[in-house]
Amino acid sequence: MTVHERPFGRALEDFVVGDVYRHWPGKTITEADDHLFCMITMNHHPLHTNDWFASQSVQGRNVVVGNLVYSLVLGMSVPDVSGAAIANLEVETLQHKFPTFHGDTIHAETRVLDVQESKSKNDRGVVLVETKGFNQDGKEVCYFRRRVMVWKRSAMPNRARP
Repeated sequence: MTVHERPFGRALEDFVVGDVYRHWPGKTITEADDHLFCMITMNHHPLHTNDWFASQSVQGRNVVVGNLVYSLVLGMSVPDVSGAAIANLEVETLQHKFPTFHGDTIHAETRVLDVQESKSKNDRGVVLVETKGFNQDGKEVCYFRRRVMVWKRSAMPNRARP
C-alpha cells in the first residue's frame, strides 16, 4: 500500500524556478458569492449588484468585483505555495485582465520565478511567484506576483512539515 499526502505549503528547498503548480479545485462564482463579498467589503458599486445598471454598462451585465476574483485565486494557491509560510511579504503587481461574470468557473496556476535564501537568517528564504486565474474558456482574468517568506525544511515547525 502507498500513502500519498498533499503537503499544505512547501519548504524553501521544494521550490524550483520554472515549476508550475496547477491549483485544484476550481470554483464557480455565483451571484450570491459576489453580492456577499460586496456587502462584507462595503463595495456597493451597482455594476456588481444592480442588473439594470450593469445592463447599461460596457460589459452589458453584472461583473464580479475584482477583489473577490483576486482573493479566490490567492486562496486557491495557498495549499501549494504559502500554506506553511512564515509571511506573505508583498504583492508586487495585480492585474485584472478580463472581466469575470456570475456563473464563471475560475481555475488558477502559479509559476515559481525566483528562490533566494535569506541573507540575515539561515532558517528561511523568500520565494517570488506569479499566479494566474483563468475562466472556463481559458481567458486569463487575474494576474499577480507575490513574495512569500518560507522556512527551510530543517527549521519548519512540526505542524507545518510536509
